Amino acid sequence: MNSSPPTNGEFGRRPAEPSAIVPKSASEALRPEAGTPPPARRSRASRSQVVVFMNFVVTCVMLMVLAAGVALYFGKQEFNGPGPSASGDTFIVKANSGVKDIADQLEARGLISDSRLFRLGVRAYGNDQALKAGEYEIKPRASMREIMDLLKSGKSVMYSLTIPEGLTVEQAFQRIAGQQELTGDMPAGLPPEGSLATDTLRFTRGATRQEMVDKLLADQKELVDDIWARRSPDLPLANVDEFVTLASIVEKETGKSDERSRVAAVFLNRLAKGMRLQSDPTIIYGLFGGKGKPADRPIYQSDIDRQTPYNTYLINGLPPTPIANPGKAALEAVANPSRTGELYFVADGSGGHVFAATLEEHNQNVARYRALMKKQAEEAAGGGAAAPEQGGAGTGVLPVQ
Repeated sequence: MNSSPPTNGEFGRRPAEPSAIVPKSASEALRPEAGTPPPARRSRASRSQVVVFMNFVVTCVMLMVLAAGVALYFGKQEFNGPGPSASGDTFIVKANSGVKDIADQLEARGLISDSRLFRLGVRAYGNDQALKAGEYEIKPRASMREIMDLLKSGKSVMYSLTIPEGLTVEQAFQRIAGQQELTGDMPAGLPPEGSLATDTLRFTRGATRQEMVDKLLADQKELVDDIWARRSPDLPLANVDEFVTLASIVEKETGKSDERSRVAAVFLNRLAKGMRLQSDPTIIYGLFGGKGKPADRPIYQSDIDRQTPYNTYLINGLPPTPIANPGKAALEAVANPSRTGELYFVADGSGGHVFAATLEEHNQNVARYRALMKKQAEEAAGGGAAAPEQGGAGTGVLPVQ
């Protein structure tokens, strides 16, 4: 038997020899073994730097919060407080204007104190896209909040265009053309006489003149058609055009509401009997057309004798067109006139008229009117005052044709 020790190739590595056992005393054997030692403690200097930094961060945050609160408080006070403008003003917001442009213009006009604060306030209330184009009336001392609410409401300044009863189309066009708040050109041609409504239109700056004309035309057509549909069935009028023509004559003859239906009845009675209308306003229109008679120009006897298509002292029936734009009251008066047998009326010298059913009674009324005019003229001449104008005497002042 081979007694040589095994090689590494046969059994692998030789096992390590056991360590020597050191004998312990009884007290050492009972003593607990030491565990894992605690980590090394940070130095006092290191702990101090962390605390200082964290205190600094907390302090900064608190100061920022405090500053933001103070800024918010005073900013809100400024936003809601009285504005700098003592007199107020109108302010125009153009279409597609941004909040920055609006704020800068408000500050430049002295209507707000700080454009940046206005922008922040508008943004805080969520109104960045809510401010509307238009023209606004800013009240004196209006706050930024009030201005913001006004611009958000879209309640623009409204302007008025008034076309009084009795104006001709040409005179109405002159008013529309002269309205500075309107834009655009006037229509190239004049619409028919009597086709414009006599009304007051409300509009905002920037509305066009064409829009105003279209509105007046549409309103008048609607009004005329409505009243014509409700007319008395026995009117001696062939069509709606004659209806408007007679209403325009009634409009020019009297401005008193309680007389219109009687004046209309006189003219309708005359038409039914084949009598000439003998209306002074038709003479004036025949002479001056849509421009109207100059205020200082009286009607002469030669004017009454002049042949024109509108001179109802010389022509039979109605003139070829209206002589003005009649209002609703005149149209209503012709559509539903008073039921009287009166054929004449003449001015009474006090703004009204006296009516008569017979020529004899009418001539007496004319004589009284002329005597009154003569007396007033003499009194005016004696006192150095201007004599009263003797126009608008009414139907049949001259000898009846």
